[in-house]
Amino acid sequence: MRVQPRAFVFLAVMIALIGFITFAAVRVASGKGFPNPFRALAMKEGTIIEYQMPGNVLSAGVPEEWATLEAAQKGKVDPHISLIMVGDMLMHLNVTKSGFIDANGNEKNYDAIFADIKEDVQAADISIVNQEIMMGGADLEYSGYPMFNTADELATSIHDAGFNVVLHATNHTMDKWKKGLLHTMEVWKQFPDIKVLGINETKEQQEEVYVYEKDGMKIALLNYTYGLNGMPMPDDMPFAVNLIEEGLMERNIKKAHEQADFVVVLIHWGNEYQTYASDNQKMWCKWFLDHDVDLIIGAHPHVIQPIEWYENEETGHKMLVYYSLGNFITGTRSTNPKTGEQAVGGMARVELTRDESGNVVIEDYGIEPTVAHVDVRGGHGSIYTKYLKNYTEEDMNNNSIHRQDPAFTIQMCKDLARKVWGDLYVEE
Repeated sequence: MRVQPRAFVFLAVMIALIGFITFAAVRVASGKGFPNPFRALAMKEGTIIEYQMPGNVLSAGVPEEWATLEAAQKGKVDPHISLIMVGDMLMHLNVTKSGFIDANGNEKNYDAIFADIKEDVQAADISIVNQEIMMGGADLEYSGYPMFNTADELATSIHDAGFNVVLHATNHTMDKWKKGLLHTMEVWKQFPDIKVLGINETKEQQEEVYVYEKDGMKIALLNYTYGLNGMPMPDDMPFAVNLIEEGLMERNIKKAHEQADFVVVLIHWGNEYQTYASDNQKMWCKWFLDHDVDLIIGAHPHVIQPIEWYENEETGHKMLVYYSLGNFITGTRSTNPKTGEQAVGGMARVELTRDESGNVVIEDYGIEPTVAHVDVRGGHGSIYTKYLKNYTEEDMNNNSIHRQDPAFTIQMCKDLARKVWGDLYVEE
């Protein structure tokens, strides 16, 4: 007899049902409870599955203990801020023109200047550049020494390189008078993520203190210059540039200590072409030490100078000083016998953290030598800067500064770095 398909399905269902009822009856009789036929199925929306609490859950304690555990974990976070700074952006006229894409300078780009260091600049939390020269606008004409004016497009390349702090308190700030100053301020407003220090639109702005914050640490940054090459402040803007004046600096530093954990002074000072600190620099270092400044990084001499610790014998407070980072970029064609030394600069590297007492301190510090390159072949992007460790003999042979000063060699750069920075210069 042939079994119809429907009858076969019915028979199979009945056999399965009888088997399940028998299995359930045995479980109930044994005290194990009625089985859930869907327990082994994948969970879908609306399905409730049995849950057993792990035996160790209660060991975590009550909510008050949870808060204590959470606080302990936060304490294990390693707070850290990395700071780098390069020296003078000395935009001689040939450096400005090296950014011209076309002969007339209708299009400009200065990315080449920063190409070799860009990765490190972007990696640091605080990346500082000393912008020696103002961007006064093309209508004031681009110029070099002694009254400098460079292109607005430089600001774009500084921004794209990753710098987030720009220093403008220099002896060249008023080279193109009030008009050049105001134009420079407008240029930087295009980049709100960059903090410009040292120049001010209002008196209130001059009294403000910039504080960078990360990982619960607050770092105050202040910028001053020794003078303005004899140029006056605008009559209606006597606050335009931060000068090295005790009254202003005392107010700023006092406010910085109230608002921050660590105070950095970025200062334009010293004697040009002198590879050691002047008596005036050392005098101001003692003044800053007495005011509990933590770190000083200097610019202006156009050559590198030593790095030194100061300590207040009465309070034990310590302060690290980079007297001068030299030039980061320069197109100098000077007859100065130390022309080659002007092409050597340094990138300051400082690592900050909290110590066991909760104070923000310098965890590590160092210096990375750089070399300014002025290529004899000319053209767009022909003036730039590279790390000394990346600078080749071929580079040096094509550097017009080497042609002017044959004593300027890679070995001279290494010897100068060792002479000025001692063991802090680690040759790679």
